Amino acid sequence: MMQYREQILAYAIQYKGDWYKMREAIKENKAWNLPACSCTYVTIVDPTYPCKFRRLQCPPWILFYEGNLALCEQRSVAVIGSRQPTAYGSKMCAQITKILALRYCIVSGLAKGIDGIAHREALAQHTIGITGCGLDVYYPKVNADIQQIMAKKQLVLSEYPPHTPPKPYHFPWRNRLIAALSDAVIVVEAGMRSGTMLTVNEALSLDIPIYCVPHPMDQREGKGSNTLIAQGAMILVDEQDIRMI
Repeated sequence: MMQYREQILAYAIQYKGDWYKMREAIKENKAWNLPACSCTYVTIVDPTYPCKFRRLQCPPWILFYEGNLALCEQRSVAVIGSRQPTAYGSKMCAQITKILALRYCIVSGLAKGIDGIAHREALAQHTIGITGCGLDVYYPKVNADIQQIMAKKQLVLSEYPPHTPPKPYHFPWRNRLIAALSDAVIVVEAGMRSGTMLTVNEALSLDIPIYCVPHPMDQREGKGSNTLIAQGAMILVDEQDIRMI
């Protein structure tokens, strides 16, 4: 078991967390050399590996983490949405998160906008952030403070080893983890073409229920949310709806 753990860690460092390159290396049992690494991590061969990720078609080989890994076993809700939310979206996110955080661990991606609001509102309870870069690379900088707090008191996860910079393709790939870790997904505010919609698609493939906040018909920032409602997502119209989740 120890050898497999170290082998996976070595591949993660060598291939900078690239899932497909790691798969080929594991399949071919490529030669490996483990450099010094003081990071905390869990691999797919470990008994403490979060079971929710095993339902993914491409479960992460390794997760680097800071904080309390046991939070992954709690009932969780993803709160996601625009990186540039409207005042309405920001207000709804704060209100919804405050209510849900009393019963659920709040999962999001530590991005600007809705993600950051959700994490901040849930700090007094439980929250998990999943990043698209190494845990020692704070991106975006605007949420560096909350990530540092979460690393001590909550949980921050990444498939990417330390020092790995953020790449554009990391974040859509990361979104599958947000979906898999959640028992429900709340879309606060989303346009038609956004990372939020990718997370929703992943959640739907896992039969995870989707809830959406409705938006005015002429508001471009909420068009994705309204479209999801039209397609069958559950609508949140008042506090009672939120408490029923």
